[in-house]
Amino acid sequence: QVQLEESGGGLVHTGESLRLSCTASEDIFSFNAMAWWRQPQGEGRELVASISRGVVSIYKDSVKGRFTISSDNAKNTMYLEMNDIKPEDTAVYYCNQGTIFSGAYYSGGYWGPGTQVTVSS
Repeated sequence: QVQLEESGGGLVHTGESLRLSCTASEDIFSFNAMAWWRQPQGEGRELVASISRGVVSIYKDSVKGRFTISSDNAKNTMYLEMNDIKPEDTAVYYCNQGTIFSGAYYSGGYWGPGTQVTVSS
């Protein structure tokens, strides 16, 4: 069973930066794809960005140009570099192992417990 664990969340101010990490218990290169999702309080979970074996595939429109997804196979870790953070980025951020098919990301059954990002204005 794949285990994923996020870290790096916290309280930041508008315009600041934050880097989230997601470490997997297995070789992430064996995954077809991984992704970052987020869930604001009281809302549904939304896809933020996905990456497939080092090739970035999808970014949510509202984070394009501000967030960067990357991965380090040697460390079995995926990252989300968040710059120019806005209050609307406040959410619990989750990493997920999944599949990219025909340009769309499909989540798999493995999720991390999440890390809270809170942005104050």
